[in-house]
Amino acid sequence: MLFKQQVWLRQKLLVLGSLAVGSLLYLVARVGSLDRLQPICPIEGRFGARGQAEFPLRALQFKRGLLHEFRKGNSSKEQVYLHDLVQQLPKAIIIGVRKGGTRALLEMLNLHPAVVKASQEIHFFDNDENYAKGIEWYRKKMPFSYPQQITIEKSPAYFITEEVPERIYKMNSSIKLLIIVREPTTRAISDYTQVLEGKERKNKTYYKFEKLAIDPNTCEVNTKYKAVRTSIYTKHLERWLKYFPIEQFHIVDGDRLITEPLPELQLVEKFLNLPPRISQYNLYFNATRGFYCLRFNIIFNKCLAGSKGRIHPEVDPSVITKLRKFFHPFNQKFYQITGRTLNWP
Repeated sequence: MLFKQQVWLRQKLLVLGSLAVGSLLYLVARVGSLDRLQPICPIEGRFGARGQAEFPLRALQFKRGLLHEFRKGNSSKEQVYLHDLVQQLPKAIIIGVRKGGTRALLEMLNLHPAVVKASQEIHFFDNDENYAKGIEWYRKKMPFSYPQQITIEKSPAYFITEEVPERIYKMNSSIKLLIIVREPTTRAISDYTQVLEGKERKNKTYYKFEKLAIDPNTCEVNTKYKAVRTSIYTKHLERWLKYFPIEQFHIVDGDRLITEPLPELQLVEKFLNLPPRISQYNLYFNATRGFYCLRFNIIFNKCLAGSKGRIHPEVDPSVITKLRKFFHPFNQKFYQITGRTLNWP
């Protein structure tokens, strides 16, 4: 009898111990590792004067938890109201470029406590049907956030769609615009690879990249091929500059974001007038994936989806050389317009 009581007591102690450890881990996750940073997060510049846009980082971490609960439907409207959460239009948009690293950039910026991201591509400005639903429909697609925070969305098709610059200008003529680019030939091959994977998933055949990128009649670069056309960055940027000054754009080096993400993110923080909050602690290299992953706190880590970093098919070196020669003058003009020279061949 005594032996059974001892066993029962030992089991109870194990259960209580597990609950205690679980509760401790939960609290650590809620508070987050950002307590190691400065206790106040000011947002400066046009997004609010210093002093008016300050709130504790602990509150920000609690906000992340509350927003998570709200998205799951576990938080009442009263709770949202009490914590001053609102759905606001974006103050910055990642407008492109497709296969340039837009998803990686958005997820990395979300490490900053003053940034709130729209999880899905809204496709408001490039989709006539969505645009006809009006600006309030767009606003309601945004995540809940504090008024002092910056909401950011990304839709890569914005960069190449003719109607988008004017539509965004009508919403907010002073909005900040982020463009993440990769070496044009690499980006075109990555674009092709994504389409190819989609075709193979449906058991459909598809042309080789060389046949699409080079016109068989002229043996010159096929500018009618969308993957090539998208990589002529300067042509698309010139259309945007009819509505926005170059100072409202920031160019992110997508190739460098893969290998050295922190310096690129620090440049974006400066462009958005955000205090520096993202550190090397938040980024760790995953040798298995071959990419940097994100560390929000000691509990919560996140890597990008497995579809990122697809292996590119082998492409005829002569075609790569021809494409790089074709893109070269456009790249030089892009450097001149943006004031940023990138290490492209």
